[in-house]
Amino acid sequence: MQRWIVGARLRTLPAAVVPVLVGTGAAVGAGIVWWRAAAALVVAVAMQVGANYANDYADGIRGVDGPERVGPARLVGSGLATPAETRRAAIIAFGIAAVVGLVLSLVVAPWLLLVGGASIAAGWFYTAGSRPYGYAGLGELSVFVFFGLVATVGSAYVHGGGITGVALIAGVAVGLLACALLVANNLRDRERDASVGKVTSAVRLGDRRTRLLYVCLLDGGLVCGSLCVLFRSWAVLILAAGVVAARPVKIVLAGARGTDLFGILAATAHVQWIAGVMLGLGLALSG
Repeated sequence: MQRWIVGARLRTLPAAVVPVLVGTGAAVGAGIVWWRAAAALVVAVAMQVGANYANDYADGIRGVDGPERVGPARLVGSGLATPAETRRAAIIAFGIAAVVGLVLSLVVAPWLLLVGGASIAAGWFYTAGSRPYGYAGLGELSVFVFFGLVATVGSAYVHGGGITGVALIAGVAVGLLACALLVANNLRDRERDASVGKVTSAVRLGDRRTRLLYVCLLDGGLVCGSLCVLFRSWAVLILAAGVVAARPVKIVLAGARGTDLFGILAATAHVQWIAGVMLGLGLALSG
């Protein structure tokens, strides 16, 4: 069991939980249906875990996660699980997301099945398949769309309030923060990825511009989230996360490398947690 917890990459789970928290907060006023919120949370977490397992499987069989890799252990690359076991775990996780998403879609709106199918495909083909888009520097775009806009707006939509302006702005903010998490990961792995032909955005941009991109995404997410005050006054609470964001921003801009970047992913996830809770709470309080 421990190996599957490692492979689930708990530090990345804010990217799944935060959109549901914020989307549910945005839906306050339209009436919250709690079992739908719980179902959306299960779908989001299962999607994230499935994507992480699929990433471990694909990078492992391609030799990207070899012994020279810097960073946490990976299932296939570190020998914790076979490729077949990891692939099966990814399929099970995506299957859970599909089943729960099917129930939710049939109750709310059947067309949401198309959104769910696209989300699962995005999670799988990020690094799996013959032409993974994550190897072409498009990972951030997918994360922004599916773990930002789609997840946040969708989490609000399932309560019956429709697609609202506050949910869209909040979705952009959540997407930017999720992208910052991915950029932090890719910055740490940039040199290794370049050596094995994995062309992430960090490889395309180079060291300095990737660091600037990280800062823009992290700070931009907080600023964008604060714009929700145009609809809900207490959304300003998200700016409290700026205090916590100062440390990883300082470390990244100082040029930290290798093992010095290990803590950046956790620190970014911490910022994402606080920002999500504060924004979700602010939206709910003034909903």
